[in-house]
Amino acid sequence: MAALGPEVLLTSAGTQPIFCAGPNPSSHEVLTGSGPAYAPEGEIAIRRPMKAPPTPQKDGQRINRDIRVPDVQLIDQDGQNRGVVASLEALQMAEEAGLDLVEIVPNANPPVCKILDYGKFRFTEQKKAAEARKKQKVVEVKEIKLRPGIDDHDYEVKMRAMRRFFEEGDKVKVTLRFRGREMAHQDLGYRLLTRVKEETTTFAKVELEPSMEGRQMIMVLSPR
Repeated sequence: MAALGPEVLLTSAGTQPIFCAGPNPSSHEVLTGSGPAYAPEGEIAIRRPMKAPPTPQKDGQRINRDIRVPDVQLIDQDGQNRGVVASLEALQMAEEAGLDLVEIVPNANPPVCKILDYGKFRFTEQKKAAEARKKQKVVEVKEIKLRPGIDDHDYEVKMRAMRRFFEEGDKVKVTLRFRGREMAHQDLGYRLLTRVKEETTTFAKVELEPSMEGRQMIMVLSPR
C-alpha cells in the first residue's frame, strides 16, 4: 500500500473507516479510536477530503472589492449617471477620485453603485436613523379614574390632567367605578362620561363609546 499521508482505510465490505497512524504506517497497521489495530487484506486507502472554509458574510453594504459582479450601474461622485460600467473600471474611477465604490441598490440588474466617501455616508445614515427614532412617538394609554359623585374641584383636576395627556399625544381611558348601590344608578355614570366627551370634543375624539365592564364603565378617547 502506497503511503499517501494521513489516510482513511475503507474495507471492501463498507465498514467504518479506519484512520492510518501516520504518513508511513506499516502495510496493515492502522489507528482506531483506541490505538493501533490491524486490518485485513483487501482494504483501499483514500485521502480524507478537505472542506473549504465557509465564506464569511459581511453585514451592511458591499463596497470596493467586495462588489464581485461583472458590471454595475454607476453614479459618479457628482451625481451623474454613467450607465452600465465594468466593475473594475468603476472601482478604478473611485480610487482615482480618492473615494469608495458603494453598492446602494443591490437587487437591481446590474446593481446600482455610487462613488462617494463611505465614512461620511455611514455617518449621515446613522444620524438620519437616530433622528427618525427620536421622532417616533410611542402612544401610551393613560387612565383617568372618576366616581359617579365626584365634586367639581376633583373633576377640574382630572380634566386638566386629561388635556395634558392629549397634548403629549397619548390616549386616555376614562374609568368610572361603581360601588355597592351605585350600580343601580348607572345613568349618573353615563351622564358624567357624556359631559367629559362634550368638554373634550375640540381636542379629542371618542375611540370607544361608554360601555360597562363588570362594575365599571369605560370610555377611551384619543387626541385629534
